[in-house]
Amino acid sequence: MIATKNTKTDQPQRSRRAQRVFFHSVLCVFCGYSVFVPLGAQAPDRSRPPALAPTPQLDLPSIQKRTLSNGLAVWLVESHEVPVVQVNVVVRAGAGDDPAATFGTASLTAAMLDEGAGTRSALEIADAVEFLGATLSTTSSFDASAARMSVPVQRLQDALPLLADVTLRPTFPEMELGRLRQERLTSLLQARDDPPSIAAMAFARVAFGPAHRYGTGMIGTEATLKALSAGDLTAFHAAHYHPSNATLIVVGDVTADAVLPDLEKHFGSWKPTTPPPRRAPVPAAPQLARGQIYIVDKPDAEQSQIRIGWVGVPRSTSDYFPLLVLNTVLGGAFTSRLNQNLREEHGYAYGASSAFDMRLSAGPFVAAAGVQTDKTAEALREFFNEFTAIAAPIGADELAKAKNYIALGFPSEFESSSDLSRQLEELIVYQLPDDYFERYIANVQAVTADDVRKAAATYIQPSRFASVVVGDRKTIEAGIRALNLGPVRVMSVEEALGL
Repeated sequence: MIATKNTKTDQPQRSRRAQRVFFHSVLCVFCGYSVFVPLGAQAPDRSRPPALAPTPQLDLPSIQKRTLSNGLAVWLVESHEVPVVQVNVVVRAGAGDDPAATFGTASLTAAMLDEGAGTRSALEIADAVEFLGATLSTTSSFDASAARMSVPVQRLQDALPLLADVTLRPTFPEMELGRLRQERLTSLLQARDDPPSIAAMAFARVAFGPAHRYGTGMIGTEATLKALSAGDLTAFHAAHYHPSNATLIVVGDVTADAVLPDLEKHFGSWKPTTPPPRRAPVPAAPQLARGQIYIVDKPDAEQSQIRIGWVGVPRSTSDYFPLLVLNTVLGGAFTSRLNQNLREEHGYAYGASSAFDMRLSAGPFVAAAGVQTDKTAEALREFFNEFTAIAAPIGADELAKAKNYIALGFPSEFESSSDLSRQLEELIVYQLPDDYFERYIANVQAVTADDVRKAAATYIQPSRFASVVVGDRKTIEAGIRALNLGPVRVMSVEEALGL
């Protein structure tokens, strides 16, 4: 039997204030005026967007630089708003340092750091991190590797020996290595059925070539992963993880005088090498000489994945800020030309973008979108229309909009201790000046329309771009060929992935 509620006795009594609000609202409706806009108030002007507020001032605390007895550099930034500490160990070795026959070594080495270290197993490390209320991660890019820990300041002394074990004394246990290897092999297998992954991997191979390090993903290939052993990881760690090749970053609620003795205790015993490791730069890839279209057949694909570009620039380029503004206009923001064209104007894609992936050596410039299969050729045409149009001088309003977009968003990259520590890593890995961030917004605002025009003429040359399209060949090929953008080559998924 379902009980029913007696409305006379069970209905909650309204407070007197609630009753007054209720009856006032009813009265307003009958009297024909809004309860939300006072009589005589001026309606907002919606004919134009509101004026931008002044660019926020970025006031960063100073970087205190110290050195431990073994030569390990320490960068410390005090931030006392929250009682937490971020400690990162950044090592200047990444996938760009992989031996030629064993692509994936640096990435797998970094991933294995917390899978067993010192006297602890992987599970014991995880339990210890959780007990401390901390977070621990290990990672690797093409240019560097890092172990990062965030911990409440009260538990810092207990956390430092754990981070030191992970960084200095990994054990590379066979069981955990087998598990991680299988996870990566599985991800490569799954990539064969994932058009965005196919497009990204195929574009890298086309732009850089299969022998170049940037032509293969950071985790390596099926063949190299199967061949990697614990001995290979141990050897890579021994060759590159040294105090002279690393920096210890500390950001948070500490002072240098208080924390340095603990850092010396746990990291001062890290043995330096003589001579220090020498880093061979990744060779510059030859630039593409002419445009070519590659179709990777993915029968019955619901979308076509498009990647267009060529070899870009290194992080050290003197054109960094003009390129930053240029790419913001072209494809680096939601209101960029590519996204407005392909998404808003034509409805071919949910989004379109472009980016310069700047590394120690010249990484790729790539524009990307997933588009409707039946609009693949039309989308390609619009990409190239925008590449051509960006060569013309941009207007003052569009230039100011792009620079303000960058400048107003920049302070958000320093919101937390973790954010600040990651920015310090960039200074270290790419050897940027200490006042780089203080001058960042001024450098952005100094970019002129002529700077952007020159950068576009140099780095956006669509007649030499490689285009990779992953989609249903029987539906898209004829339209792509009709565009006459360059020679068209059809590739299988296996060819595209280098299998």
